Amino acid sequence: MDFTLEVIPLPVSDIDRARDFYRDKVGFHVDIDTEVMPGMRIVQLTPPGSGCSIALGDSIWEMAKGPRPAPGSYQGLQLCVADIKAAHAELRERGLDVSEPVQYAPDDGATFMYFKDPDGNGWAIQEYRRRATEPLHQVLADLAAERAREA
Repeated sequence: MDFTLEVIPLPVSDIDRARDFYRDKVGFHVDIDTEVMPGMRIVQLTPPGSGCSIALGDSIWEMAKGPRPAPGSYQGLQLCVADIKAAHAELRERGLDVSEPVQYAPDDGATFMYFKDPDGNGWAIQEYRRRATEPLHQVLADLAAERAREA
């Protein structure tokens, strides 16, 4: 049985402000912006090239039957890009306040930059140059095929 991570609910204080931020500053695509049932509005946004989205909504947390996280309480959400310098330039051009890239080691996967949304939810963007020639969905498909052959 495959389990795929496809949607992460994100705690925000203002759905419209968050939608506009992720769409206009970060470049996410708005997949859904609708009232899915009376009193329950969902806005789902997906980063370009990603198989996982974020969901913004007033009533999402009531369905989860747990504590409601405070807006801005999520830290360490992570995006990956093949070229961090190009991503940095693109995001700055959109007006995003993103940090300069920091290289922690010369290895692929060791360069990061950071930003926060209007509520303070914290994001990292990791450069993984290998993704330019090996997109994650292809790597995972290849691994699944290899496992199937071994079984």
